[in-house]
Amino acid sequence: MMRYNVLVIALLVGSVLPAHAADDMRFVTKTSLPNGQTLVVAEGDFEARSIGSVSVRLYETADEPNETTFFMDGLILPREGVLEKVLLADITGDQQPEIIVLARSVGTGNFLSATAIAVTDKQLVLSAAVTGLNADADPVIALQDAHQNRP
Repeated sequence: MMRYNVLVIALLVGSVLPAHAADDMRFVTKTSLPNGQTLVVAEGDFEARSIGSVSVRLYETADEPNETTFFMDGLILPREGVLEKVLLADITGDQQPEIIVLARSVGTGNFLSATAIAVTDKQLVLSAAVTGLNADADPVIALQDAHQNRP
């Protein structure tokens, strides 16, 4: 009986460890917005690195910077490529920065995609998205053009 329990424990530990080890490579970042709110952007858990989803979560302003105590809103969006970085830039011309999420394709070409998300009245709102940009393209300019040319 003792051998059986040891074997079961070894199998369980062996099946859990690789999942956690793979998560070490996942993109996840926490950013403080100019108004004090905290933003968390992450690749989807247990998904392929090259395709899946991205979560964008917004938290209330807190006493300490980058706190994630009080959740306000969130989006889950499709992702093609590996998340590369998150930056803030005004693409709408309203003097308020949008959240820009950048992903890079894993195939030949290293194409870039970018998604702009605005924070309005404690909500996250998709502003613009572009895909298939050349590897060296400026995603902010591409998003500004996409936003201006929306129907």
